[in-house]
Amino acid sequence: MTRILTSIFAGTAFAGPDLSGRRGPVVGISDVAGEELTERLAAEASQAEAIGIDHLLIAQRWWGNAEEIEGSSYDCLAATAFFAAHTKRMRLITAIHPGFFQPTQIAKWGATIDRLTNGRWAINVTSGWNEEEFHQYGVDWLEHDERYRRSREFLEVVQGAWANASYDHTGHFYRANGLRLEPRPVQKRLEVWQGGQSPAAMSMAADLSDWMFLNGGPPEKIAGIISKVRELCAETGRQVRFALYALPVCRATDAEAEEAVTAMVEATDAAVIERRRTRVAGAQGMWAPSDDPLTHLDTNEGFASRLIGSPATILERIAEFHRLGVDCLHTALSDPFFNTEVLPHLGDLPHSHD
Repeated sequence: MTRILTSIFAGTAFAGPDLSGRRGPVVGISDVAGEELTERLAAEASQAEAIGIDHLLIAQRWWGNAEEIEGSSYDCLAATAFFAAHTKRMRLITAIHPGFFQPTQIAKWGATIDRLTNGRWAINVTSGWNEEEFHQYGVDWLEHDERYRRSREFLEVVQGAWANASYDHTGHFYRANGLRLEPRPVQKRLEVWQGGQSPAAMSMAADLSDWMFLNGGPPEKIAGIISKVRELCAETGRQVRFALYALPVCRATDAEAEEAVTAMVEATDAAVIERRRTRVAGAQGMWAPSDDPLTHLDTNEGFASRLIGSPATILERIAEFHRLGVDCLHTALSDPFFNTEVLPHLGDLPHSHD
């Protein structure tokens, strides 16, 4: 039977998005360094492992203003190496933007991390939408579907290098000549995660990826995306699993949780939300216009999944998503009541899909 997994976002962002008009850092690690920083990050990783988190997602957000989008993060490769040294069980998923890196280099770096962690590494290939970030780092800003074409070729090179003792590739974006990874990775095949909800993203997932990260939303939205990807997978003969972004508001009663969410919605800043719409215009298929005010509370619509209410209500909601095909919750550990009253009971839910 399929087990519901849970992943969290590594605490390497300087500050969270500010869509509700409330000021101040959420993570608050941009002004610390050295032992204070490493102890804080190590403690977060230890907490996640202690409560049974299965995956840790390490972001690549080299620039973000922490207002209408998430804040800048520490480098994804350095952060992954740090968490590799401070975890024992969790799988580490590193977000990689093709264009910022050569796939041959990531194949080598990943093989090293894979050996250091005894096979606990996976890649999250993110084609990217933050145009200003691309320009700051001198990376070619391609049209949407061309970015996915680049991501496809990037994955083909990384997977080819991992699968073959010697690998050659001559493509539109990348080349490799007799590439040999030594030492070899522990895993025979690299597990691939990806985001995106456009036709190009779905097509790439059906061809190459193992998991898709989905923005949050109600069951009818999520069911529609899963259905489209499964149709494409029927043509390619592959299987894709799904991770849903969902941020909880867990209280003793449903009424208390709804009251807390209402206060968050009432504090939203319309000007910030409008700037966000402009800034994320480079993405397609994600952040579609919605009348649901919960989509405005964070940059990946996590609250729109409505893990809102008592522990029993939230567990019922999670079970509903799981029946649709969601096998992983992509969340955060910012709600203590959720951590203690919901997470320990995920394994008790029925393990079947519709």
